[in-house]
Amino acid sequence: MNNITPPQHLALECRQVCKEYKDAETRVKVLTNVSLAVQRGEQIAIMGRSGSGKTTLLQMLGGLDAPTSGEVWINGHNLHKMSESRLERLRNQSLGFIYQMHHLLPEFTAIENVAMPLLIANQDPREATERAKLLLDQVGLGLRLHHRPSELSGGERQRVAIARALINNPDCVLADEPTGNLDDENAAHVFEIMQALNRAKQTSLIIVTHDVDLAAKMDRTLILHGGNLS
Repeated sequence: MNNITPPQHLALECRQVCKEYKDAETRVKVLTNVSLAVQRGEQIAIMGRSGSGKTTLLQMLGGLDAPTSGEVWINGHNLHKMSESRLERLRNQSLGFIYQMHHLLPEFTAIENVAMPLLIANQDPREATERAKLLLDQVGLGLRLHHRPSELSGGERQRVAIARALINNPDCVLADEPTGNLDDENAAHVFEIMQALNRAKQTSLIIVTHDVDLAAKMDRTLILHGGNLS
């Protein structure tokens, strides 16, 4: 495995990533020598059957799980040569995460949920609140700032999750079936917002999806099959 730092035009790169799990006396291979280079501002869809390892790959790319072998680099940093504290800081500063379930904190308002990553990073609360307000305005929720998740529709909750993912101006957003729980109209609207913000901020976007129509709107579509990405 070489240790050459990726060129500056890459937001994220993984090199020959393998992942195995031990199941009783056998080893189950999920990913086999997966390599991927993501340009800054690029939009990539990853498709594959259920159980093909798409979510596992996204967790590797986000530093949420370590590969059995191989390397993941984000913004020129090798994730698996970092201490846990440095890795947490890098995730907070360089990555945004969007899931099929919004994972908003129910006791907090929309603006508080969006500001949370900045507050965790000990940034000024007033600046965090102002930035959260600006992002919520951009996703069409300027009049819903002080509503809790239970007071928002499914599409609105997912838009709050998008704003939260973008609050730190990440180099790359990783999204796992971000429109999977939405009806067609809301799914289309949420995806339009994600693409518009991607273009405006030049944030790379990697989406795991089963939606062929959504994938067709991305710059590239890759298929995960048999542990390999092609």
